[in-house]
Amino acid sequence: MTDNPASVIDEAAFSVRRTIRIAAPVDKVWRAVTEPEHISRWFGQVVLDGAGAGATGTITFPEFGVVPLRLEAVDAPRMVSYRWGNADSAGRLPDAIDDRSTVFTFTLEEVPDGTRLTVVETGFDLTSDPAANMADHAEGWVLELDKLVALLEGSEGSDGSEGAA
Repeated sequence: MTDNPASVIDEAAFSVRRTIRIAAPVDKVWRAVTEPEHISRWFGQVVLDGAGAGATGTITFPEFGVVPLRLEAVDAPRMVSYRWGNADSAGRLPDAIDDRSTVFTFTLEEVPDGTRLTVVETGFDLTSDPAANMADHAEGWVLELDKLVALLEGSEGSDGSEGAA
């Protein structure tokens, strides 16, 4: 599995960024970050009512519960952006996207032997405890994106089949 650096917190911009390399083609990584059935294999269980900007739904994590989710923007196969309601430090999950929601954007770039994937999550200044939430999400992006790398680089589907995503 490719070894990638940790997330970086930008306190001045109230954002978290992580850039990783995945030994998989852009189209495979794109499916893994945009199609609910593929996202659900490495992140949380995703349900959306559509595939374009404005689609709404949820992402469910066994340890956290149901988080409201909205697809904000899509520029296939380069960028996809989601808004979710999850100010971790609030101690509760909202029923819908609210003023404490953050936006995370995946940007994909073809590189030799794979894909460079960058996630940037913004809007922490609107959350219940910006510093704590940025720290939680910085750690979360390491855990979640490492699962994505393991899935896409693992033996399942490594022959180019559709098995992994």
